Amino acid sequence: MIENILSLFKTTGIFYVTPGMLIMWAIGLLLIYLAIKKEYEPLLLLPIGFGIIIANLPMADLMKPEEGLLWKFYHFGIQWEIIPPLIFLGLGALTDFGPLLARPSLIFLGAGAQAGVYFTFFIAWLMGFDLKEAASIGIIGGADGPTTIFLTSKLAPHLLGSCAVAAYSYMALVPIIQPPIMKMLTTKNERCIRMKKTRKVSALEKLLFPIISAIIIIILVPASAPLIAMFMLGNLFREAKVVDRLSHAAQNELMNIVTIFLGLPIGATMNADNFLQPKVIFIFCLGLIAFMISTATGVLLAKLMNLFLKEKNRINPLLGAAGVSAVPMAARVVHKVGAEADKKNYLLMYAMGPNVAGVIGTVIAAGIFLTVIR
Repeated sequence: MIENILSLFKTTGIFYVTPGMLIMWAIGLLLIYLAIKKEYEPLLLLPIGFGIIIANLPMADLMKPEEGLLWKFYHFGIQWEIIPPLIFLGLGALTDFGPLLARPSLIFLGAGAQAGVYFTFFIAWLMGFDLKEAASIGIIGGADGPTTIFLTSKLAPHLLGSCAVAAYSYMALVPIIQPPIMKMLTTKNERCIRMKKTRKVSALEKLLFPIISAIIIIILVPASAPLIAMFMLGNLFREAKVVDRLSHAAQNELMNIVTIFLGLPIGATMNADNFLQPKVIFIFCLGLIAFMISTATGVLLAKLMNLFLKEKNRINPLLGAAGVSAVPMAARVVHKVGAEADKKNYLLMYAMGPNVAGVIGTVIAAGIFLTVIR
């Protein structure tokens, strides 16, 4: 009888729990806490946190190749490059390119803010990471979760969980990380600069932009095609004004569904054997460095541009910080910091220009890495 009871217990996972699993449960619970209590990127950190917990339950085999439920989500959704492009379809439908089209020069701020990506790539490589791992770490500086997932799943899938969590963590921490850097690099007078009123963008311009942009960017950087194509298609849905049902579905139902099937398998890749390694700490540190450099270079580039502009056309240097891809969080932070210096200074719509340009810049950076390294 006792032997039968012991045999029954051995079929459970109780005897197979390891200290590493307990640590991963704690990490998963921490992400869930931050998502619910602090509201840090809750749409992603909540399913990622839960995915970490259930993937580190003994004998569950949820990530077992060919059989595990979460493995199927990961294989067909991420390895087959389906979910990240669908996320970009929804993002495109949510994006208004009007502020960028009203003042095209702001695109340089989105490009300049990618400096952290390339700089950190070289740092990671010099620290001993191989080129594919270094590229996956560097792209965290763009503060674009789907692009980080897209690139890392191709180049360094064993780092997918770490890089994805780092990217979304820093996206959530934008209001904490960016303001000190922005204030350190600008004077109060610079933060008080009021932007010249921009022209009204026509409906035809907004309609043609996603079509022309898709053609030009994909011809120049073919590897960026999956994300850019879906991003611009979603925006075309928005601006066409004749497919409201498709635009609404892309923004809401589709976006919500793919977010669930993105977060769970990402968390599930973070098993104790892969995650509890010294290199993971370096990934988070390097990701933070990349994000901080991207913020700083964006601000400094705006200051440099002002040297060549007439006083009435000057750019508020804070806008450079919006060049990272954290849409629309970075733009809101720019507006908040600007309002602290001048309560009547409204920067949000201007900041959306470099903010959406940063999304495009990060995708192009990922495409360049795929072209050169893969």
